[in-house]
Amino acid sequence: MALSVKNKIWLGTLFLFLLLLLTGALGIYYIAKLKTEGQNVLKANYESLSYCHLMQHQLDSIEGGYIPSLPKFEDALKLQESNITEPGENKVTGDLRTYFNKLIAGDTSKQNIQAIKDRIQSILTLNMEAIQRKSKFAQKTAANAFTIIISLGSLVFLISFTFLINFPSVVTNPINRFAEAIKEIANKNYTHRIHLDNKDEFGKLADAFNDMAEKLQYFENSNLNKLMFEKKRAEAVINSLKDASIGIDKNDMVLFANHQALQLLGLKTEEIVGKSVNEISARNDLFRFLIEAGNSAPFKVVVDDRENFYTKEVIEIAQGETKNRVIVLKNITSFKELDVAKTNFIATISHELKTPLASSDFSLKLLEDERVSKLTKEQKILIQNLKHDNERMLKILSELLNMSQVEAGKIQLMVKNINPETIIENAIQAVAGNAREKEITIRNTTNSKLPDIKADADKTTWVLNNLLTNAIKYSFNSSTVEVNATQQDDMIVFSVKDHGPGMDAAYLPRLFERYFQVPGSKEKGTGLGLAISKEFIIAQNGKIWVESEIGKGSTFYFCMPV
Repeated sequence: MALSVKNKIWLGTLFLFLLLLLTGALGIYYIAKLKTEGQNVLKANYESLSYCHLMQHQLDSIEGGYIPSLPKFEDALKLQESNITEPGENKVTGDLRTYFNKLIAGDTSKQNIQAIKDRIQSILTLNMEAIQRKSKFAQKTAANAFTIIISLGSLVFLISFTFLINFPSVVTNPINRFAEAIKEIANKNYTHRIHLDNKDEFGKLADAFNDMAEKLQYFENSNLNKLMFEKKRAEAVINSLKDASIGIDKNDMVLFANHQALQLLGLKTEEIVGKSVNEISARNDLFRFLIEAGNSAPFKVVVDDRENFYTKEVIEIAQGETKNRVIVLKNITSFKELDVAKTNFIATISHELKTPLASSDFSLKLLEDERVSKLTKEQKILIQNLKHDNERMLKILSELLNMSQVEAGKIQLMVKNINPETIIENAIQAVAGNAREKEITIRNTTNSKLPDIKADADKTTWVLNNLLTNAIKYSFNSSTVEVNATQQDDMIVFSVKDHGPGMDAAYLPRLFERYFQVPGSKEKGTGLGLAISKEFIIAQNGKIWVESEIGKGSTFYFCMPV
């Protein structure tokens, strides 16, 4: 019958306990034996010695004529007669009784007294020899006991030590094997098995573990086929995508790249899939550009001797706390070509329309001249309305021409040193008429001792003029618009603050986009002014931004280098 682990531990503990019990019992036995022999010596021999010494003492008194010592001698002799323990002691004691009786009868001769003394001495000698003999025997017994106990103790120690070294392995070895097997399963090695001959709990556990591993292996094999099928289907879907796509896992290893991506990069599948991002970046400039953060602006790639334009989009796919990512490249070449055509068309139309508008503006000025003819009140109002429409059309055409210049990347800058105060004065003068119409005060709080800036005077004045125009447009009547310029490190910061309705913070990031207008705004425009302003400022190594809050107005800033 196989022993369980519990019974093995119980029997092992019992075995150690029995060894300790055996050692203790043997020690107790020899201690008791030595004690008994010692007691026998004290009880028999030492008492006889005591009686003999007492009789010698009383005999000396009797020799001196002290008769009362006879009864005491008699008592000591009786005690000796009842304590005979050694061979020959009985005969000597009997002789002592005979000579003592003669003494009682009146024989006080020296011969009789000497005979009594000799017999007492013989009893003393017998007991002394017995004491020496028993003492030697006790010493021998103690030595034997010591030897036996030491030998047995050493044997018990060796057995116990061997047991303690080997017995724990009965439990720890199977546990270690289970730990190794669990690690193998954790590493997805489902072919690993545990082979134990034990019929105890560990044997049952090993059988259960092997059953589990077998089922896991079955599921793994069945799932592997499904995964391979899904992998092939996923690869087919990825390769069917029109946009170039590259998948990168959390460890910066390339998972896939479709045909379009391979064609763009000029690589083969085995040269990119399964490789690290750093390894590919070291030998492919385009790939290195794609994985760098940012780079969201459209970029140009020459494919088959033809320029193609792409935008990059990074899609993050979360898996727990880690994130994989897919880089998608959209081909916008056709849109870019349409955009260029649109820009050229707008530039051409704007240029062609500007000439007749300028001519009509000149004609309106002639009509206003009283030397040509006198106009009625209604005619003057009509001419003023025509002038406003003309100015509005010229402004729109100017913005369209500027935008076409920006889109074509042909911003021409005439950079020179100019004082910020001059730019502010020119801009204020240009919008003074608009401000008077709404009774708006433009307050300039600029320090006149500011250093010159390096800028294109016309374009920078145009930007400030645009900001002031917007501030007047969105400010309430009879309010104030504040314009200011201050120095911060090596930059001059211009600001235009109005006291209008303000804007929701959600719209601020898009405010400088082309054609964007804040929803719900009563004032309408082309939506190009701020976009053009941004391009002009950035082209001069500056920066433009806005701060606004509903009900508290807006403040526009731009900075230029000293």
